[in-house]
Amino acid sequence: MIGGLYLITDQNRDDRLSERVAAALKGGARVVQYRDKDLPIETKVAAARDLAALCRQAGATFIVNDSPEVAHQSGADGVHLGQNDASVAEARRLLGPAGVIGVSTRTVEQALKAASQGADYVGVGSIYPTGSKQDTLLVGLETLRKVRRAVTIPVVAIGGIDRDRASEAIEAGADAVAVISAVMNDPGPALAAREIALLFNRRGPWPRGKVLTVAGSDPGGGAGIQADLKTITLLGTYGMGAITALTAQNTRGVRGIHPVPNDFVADQIEAVLDDLGADILKTGMLYSAGIVSVVARAIARHALPAVVDPVMIAKGGAPLLQREAVDALRRELLPHTYLLTPNLPEAEALSGLPVETENEMEKAARRLQKMGARNVLLKGGHLQGKPVDLLLAGESLHRFPSERFDTPNTHGTGCAYSAAIAAFLVQGVPLVEAVGKAKIFISEAIRTAFSMGSGHGPVNHWQAAQALKLQAASCKL
Repeated sequence: MIGGLYLITDQNRDDRLSERVAAALKGGARVVQYRDKDLPIETKVAAARDLAALCRQAGATFIVNDSPEVAHQSGADGVHLGQNDASVAEARRLLGPAGVIGVSTRTVEQALKAASQGADYVGVGSIYPTGSKQDTLLVGLETLRKVRRAVTIPVVAIGGIDRDRASEAIEAGADAVAVISAVMNDPGPALAAREIALLFNRRGPWPRGKVLTVAGSDPGGGAGIQADLKTITLLGTYGMGAITALTAQNTRGVRGIHPVPNDFVADQIEAVLDDLGADILKTGMLYSAGIVSVVARAIARHALPAVVDPVMIAKGGAPLLQREAVDALRRELLPHTYLLTPNLPEAEALSGLPVETENEMEKAARRLQKMGARNVLLKGGHLQGKPVDLLLAGESLHRFPSERFDTPNTHGTGCAYSAAIAAFLVQGVPLVEAVGKAKIFISEAIRTAFSMGSGHGPVNHWQAAQALKLQAASCKL
């Protein structure tokens, strides 16, 4: 079956092709198409055999571009044909009835013809401008929609697709999106692949996606792993948890912390990931350098996007991250972080820069990105005046202003905010949109917070989730 992330190899000939493809497969690529038009056939066959073995190991489909002969000799699952290549019938005779045959198309008529001739899927493109072909004819999303309505076989959107454009192609009806440079040229191909592969979760059943939160326990339920799991579940995702520390706390403050041994934190994480698996790992209170190291290794081993909330200080002022753990977080966890979500004091501690204004927030975000975080969301609740959050997504900067609410009941705000982002991401919502939805969620949770205890009460997770459901229902009307 052709679906999900469809990786096309580039023609940048180096000795890391297999390594990059293996990383992309680990990140969630479901189809790999080997493309190199200029090499001798013997060299192509040898390279294709190596890639075919990687795909078999990962349970992915392996396709050879243009040449049924190379596909046949290398043991590929199939071939992808252009309009001027061999016919579907010729490829079928060589590859047999089980061979997977795809055809590039630019019009509804070409797609219908390919389907009638026995193609197993059609590629449609180029959807967007691309640098991989000089003679590209743009067909756009509307042609993609028309082809999707016209044929019953899978449709692959091809051309110029990256993280920010993939969701549009999926919404237009693509069963798979083909990418080249967005994954192959990325310094972290596993994470780049996972980021796009997650977008297909939007078609899954509810609860949609799985989040593993690694955090401390708050017996009052307003923050920590309890708040994470409430948020994740209320928003429609399956939540799992590994506890890093037990705390004795209430709305007035933290009375005591009992850290979980490093090895047992690792056992919890691996027990979940080796069996249930996860789409995203979200962190909260990690407490010690040893636990930070455990989490960093788990993220790297499983090629998981990590939403890292660098919890350092409790509302009442108690330290929740040991001093030596801050260095470990910078050194070991930031390079594996998909989204870092610090507030302003946390951003100062991690970046070493003053962060008191919106301009300083941007500078700190860019510094943290250079330190390894792929994307950075700086929460501006500590700003003087109207608060604004800044998201540095790749090279793009996005502002999320909000109202300031006059309430002491903000316990667990950061936990719920980052957990909401993680939940939306695993549901197939693109990053910028996921942050926007999570911002609405946390703003409503603060606005409707009610007093519990005699200190900083919790935010209202339930009411915020209900408000988002009502908003989604009204948008469908």
